[in-house]
Amino acid sequence: MGQQLVVVESPAKAKTIEKYLGKDFTVLASYGHVRDLLPKEGAVDPEHGFAMRYAEIERNQRHVEAIAKALRSADALWLATDPDREGEAISWHLVELLRERGLLKGRAVHRVVFHEITQKAVREAIAHPREIAGDLVNAQQARRALDYLVGFNLSPLLWRKVRPGLSAGRVQSAALRLVCEREDEIEAFVRQEYWTLGARLRRAEDPFAARLTHWQQQKLEQFDIVDGERAEELRQAMLQDIAAHGLRVRKVERKSRQRQPAAPFTTSTLQQEASRKLGFSASRTMRVAQQLYEGVSIGSETVGLITYMRTDAVNLAEEALQSLRGFIAGHYGAEFLPAEARRYQTKSKNAQEAHEAIRPTDVQRTPDSLKGVLERDLWRLYDLIWKRSVACQMAAARLDLVAVDLDADSHWNLRANGSTVTFPGFMAVYLEGRDEAAEEDEERLLPPLREGETVAVDEVFCEQHFTEPPPRYSDATLVKTLEAHGIGRPSTYASIIQTLQNREYVEVQQRRFFPTDLGRVVGRFLIQHFERYVDYGFTAGMEDELDAIARGEKQWQPVLAQFWGPFRELLEEKATVSRQEATSEALDEDCPECGKKLLVKLGRHGRFIACSGFPECHYSRPLEGPREAPEPVGRDCPDCGQPLVYKTGRYGRFISCSAYPQCKHIEALNKPKGTGITCPQCGLGELVEKRSRYGKVFYSCDTYPKCSYALWGPPVQRPCPRCAWPILYQKTTKRRGDELVCPQGECAFHFPAEADAAEVQKLLAEYSPPTPKDDQDTAARRGAKRGKKTAAASKAPGSPKTVRAKGGSTTASKSKTSKKPTVKA
Repeated sequence: MGQQLVVVESPAKAKTIEKYLGKDFTVLASYGHVRDLLPKEGAVDPEHGFAMRYAEIERNQRHVEAIAKALRSADALWLATDPDREGEAISWHLVELLRERGLLKGRAVHRVVFHEITQKAVREAIAHPREIAGDLVNAQQARRALDYLVGFNLSPLLWRKVRPGLSAGRVQSAALRLVCEREDEIEAFVRQEYWTLGARLRRAEDPFAARLTHWQQQKLEQFDIVDGERAEELRQAMLQDIAAHGLRVRKVERKSRQRQPAAPFTTSTLQQEASRKLGFSASRTMRVAQQLYEGVSIGSETVGLITYMRTDAVNLAEEALQSLRGFIAGHYGAEFLPAEARRYQTKSKNAQEAHEAIRPTDVQRTPDSLKGVLERDLWRLYDLIWKRSVACQMAAARLDLVAVDLDADSHWNLRANGSTVTFPGFMAVYLEGRDEAAEEDEERLLPPLREGETVAVDEVFCEQHFTEPPPRYSDATLVKTLEAHGIGRPSTYASIIQTLQNREYVEVQQRRFFPTDLGRVVGRFLIQHFERYVDYGFTAGMEDELDAIARGEKQWQPVLAQFWGPFRELLEEKATVSRQEATSEALDEDCPECGKKLLVKLGRHGRFIACSGFPECHYSRPLEGPREAPEPVGRDCPDCGQPLVYKTGRYGRFISCSAYPQCKHIEALNKPKGTGITCPQCGLGELVEKRSRYGKVFYSCDTYPKCSYALWGPPVQRPCPRCAWPILYQKTTKRRGDELVCPQGECAFHFPAEADAAEVQKLLAEYSPPTPKDDQDTAARRGAKRGKKTAAASKAPGSPKTVRAKGGSTTASKSKTSKKPTVKA
């Protein structure tokens, strides 16, 4: 066998596989996709059979060049990308690029797939290659074209009608609708009061509780007792009956029940369980799972610890079943092993993402054996996958359920429920988590009770309750709901959620998703004007169409044509929608100043209520209620003498002049933490600790905006040994550890924080300052072009200015392209 070239997506995967294949194989990574649609209008041409115009992805061009170079000295190309549609498409795009360069003539091209990165699986795949699956590639192309047609046509409409820079996606819009509709349900929810009664009881020294279930021989429903007076009336009647007759056990019912283990993990159930038990977001779960799949160093070897993690299948390979059963018999005993292996059936109509559920590649690698070897996140997720996989092949748990009825020879009845685990079965290893709090009656243990015996009553109590609105979505419940509606596919759930957060359509508070004002406006606009395309049934139907293409049952161009025609007509129709109609919501309330209708509008800082007669009428108020008069500070503005007042902006409360906008004096409400170091630029102010708009700490002059000098790291009162700038700043990197760095860009001298004078002098002798980005010739060539833009910018009102420190270094800038911290009051 001559030299063979194997291509995978990631370098970690390449490193692991190369160890298994031997010296005849060179394994390189493409670093993901190598080609994508042109990022401009016209990349998909509906008028010519949806022809697609692709371009190489610039950041991966050097990796393609490395693959092309290696292929010139290889006899065959092996494509070992992931075993799903996206992996198939990556292989196809790479082949197309290499064919255009004429590098495939006389060379065999093989497609190999494996669902776990182990030596046996990889070598088995090499022994049984196949061709690239055209149907899977077509399904992926159709998905990409659909997303492009929606994004490049609907997003610009949002820019014009709502706000520049927004985006709308075929799948993300349906997910946004879920979050917004849940928020609407919560806001429309009306709480209802109800009461329950119960008793704290005792048999000998064993306490237990019971609740009132029947009154006057009728079963009590949730809203039968709706006020405290009625509840107290019933409680007093119960106390009288107990005082007269005592409380006796009238009936004891015992039932045996079996509890079956959950199926092994799919992508969605792994994301749900990792959210419940580990607090992982969907994207964090997939990032960690990817590492476990691609290969982790465990001592002397690097090996993939789990099977492919993008799957909607729950079945396990026969070899895996036998391995799990052998482990269970050897470590837990024969009683924990069912007579036959459990075989789970996939509910999805087309579980195309992989042929197996997620499981450990070797059950003998127990979590205990890897503790301290794996990083914490890797170990925790592996522990979860390992336990679920073992538990799914263990015997059912057996429980005894007990229900006890008690009364006082009267017309009412108390019931106590409890359970006892008689055989733990799979519960000895793993128990599935729950999304929401569940009834705990069956989880309680009861003392042994016999019919006819009397129990002691410690207390009869009544409790007030209020109905609760449906909970906001968590990572787990949102993924579960997306899957239930058929929105997206296992590989897309994490990216859907991440996109909603990146676009600032939703925000996470206490691990729950809240729609932002912007998200609600965008969601409302899409529901009102493009309801069909954010409908859950339509989105799920499109996924079914893509599945049919993947199975070879449908052609991708007719599917796209069926979508594009009505969608284009609707786009043309909605082009006439006004911006006010798109961003405003009418209220059934009149303006108190002019009598016209009020609207809920979207402003820079969120939604607010304003008069529809604007600009003739300027009435406005916060969405939460009437605008209150600003609270006075109790002193006057140092600039104009008018009273200072407290105001609230995008960064919280601050102090402002009441004469704004004539006077723009502002002060921070809380004085920033000082450093005691004088600003080296102006020599007047003090460098103080502040936070950027994204929460990152930086240090700037407290005389801002008069002086805008700023640093990202804590300043140190020590002159630079090289250029004598008055201060240095602290910086910590993984590669070099703790350092002191000169903030002057043309110097940038750095040395270890603990270095003594001799070490600093040695570093000075060897140090070379950074090379300027542009040499003089390049600067001259660009001067004419740049001069016009600079002149135009300098004339524009409010144009950003860059302040230079002594010596020419650039400090904090108001320009959007600056990498320095943006200083705010």
